[in-house]
Amino acid sequence: MPPHVITIIGIGFICLFLFICLAIFLRFFPLWIQSKMAGAGVGILDLIGMTFRKVNPEVIIRSKIMSVQAGLDDKIITTKSLEAHYLAGGSVLAVVKAMIAANKAKIADLDYRLATAIDLAGRNVLDAVQTSVYPKVIDCPATAKGRITLDGVAKNGIQLKCKARVTVRTNLKQLIGGATEETIIARVGEGIISAIGSAATHGEVLENPDRISKAVLERRLDSETAFEIVSIDIADIDVGENIGARLQADQAEADTRVAQARAEGRRALAVAAEQENIAKMEESRAKVVIAEAEIPKAIAESISNGKLGIMDYYRLKNIQSDTEMRGSIARGLPGSPANA
Repeated sequence: MPPHVITIIGIGFICLFLFICLAIFLRFFPLWIQSKMAGAGVGILDLIGMTFRKVNPEVIIRSKIMSVQAGLDDKIITTKSLEAHYLAGGSVLAVVKAMIAANKAKIADLDYRLATAIDLAGRNVLDAVQTSVYPKVIDCPATAKGRITLDGVAKNGIQLKCKARVTVRTNLKQLIGGATEETIIARVGEGIISAIGSAATHGEVLENPDRISKAVLERRLDSETAFEIVSIDIADIDVGENIGARLQADQAEADTRVAQARAEGRRALAVAAEQENIAKMEESRAKVVIAEAEIPKAIAESISNGKLGIMDYYRLKNIQSDTEMRGSIARGLPGSPANA
């Protein structure tokens, strides 16, 4: 190969090398300067390695500078740990901001490992730290669910309509796997209704609304949840309907209907028994008529057999006529059954 060709190839490699060095300088030199000036301790080779590992170096540099400037322990929040969290799909900036906020607020419960776990679990770790520092208020019942008040009935039957506000702060140790706001709202609502129902009269609740808060707080409704209940305040309480009186009226009406049904049943049985007795009377009369029809035959047979004489027959007729006359006279007297 001619010497001038080798020279040209060498010059081309040198130019290519210089071009690559220039590209690396223009790409990573500003980030390296930022890291150097802030004392983050991220070198050029680290920045180049991030590119090959498909890690955004700007996010890592910014997060590292924030942690160093905030005075966080750089032995725990290292460049490799930040890269690992980034590759795991976490929000590196949110974790670092949460760590800074927890450090400033002197919250010892949150360390870097817990913060990354919370972030990877899908929770907003920065919002959790802010809620832990500055508690938030939850309306109970939740207006988004369409309900306006919590309705409970005291033992005297009077309905009370309540609105409560629950102040909670985040429990960072139970944030992973802990129940959410919906559970807090449901438990507090259940506790308020139970407290109202245990009151002897609605007047006791109206005189001391704080008894509801005390009764609910004593039940430790925030167990196994991601929050710690700070306070439960009764925002509003109104008197509703007289549920007890309405239930008693409905019960009385139902009892009346049952009594009417039973009376109708007894009347139907009485009518049926009356009709049965009438049928029996008609049957007895028919038997009497049949028996009376047999009398002339018996008399004729007795006369023909000689067992009954003609004088005996007339005597029997006289007795029968006398009996009929006495019966007619008795029926005509005042106070007799026929005239009654």
